[in-house]
Amino acid sequence: MATLTYVYADSTAVLGPLATYAEPHCYDLCAQHAGSLTVPRGWEVLRLAMPSQPPQPGPDDLLALADAVREAASRPAASGTSQGQRGAHSALEAPAGAEGVRRGHLRILREPS
Repeated sequence: MATLTYVYADSTAVLGPLATYAEPHCYDLCAQHAGSLTVPRGWEVLRLAMPSQPPQPGPDDLLALADAVREAASRPAASGTSQGQRGAHSALEAPAGAEGVRRGHLRILREPS
């Protein structure tokens, strides 16, 4: 995995280790695409040294993950019931008279009479 960063003004593309934060003009690439990267004619590509193994999560990463989980758990559910309390079948039930109700990635369509 690598991050591609480019600067139009300098006609330069930089391929290096995965970025730790999002920036404009940055794209994460898989190993296959990072290895076969080509740039437009007249551009320069700088390939930075890549670590032999991906970095292991540190204490800051684990604390950030724990904080995110706590925050998500403390938010009230939108419909008054939590996701875990709903049965699997209730996600497919539509209110009476509702056409094309959207539940997650599924859409309920009633058969025409």
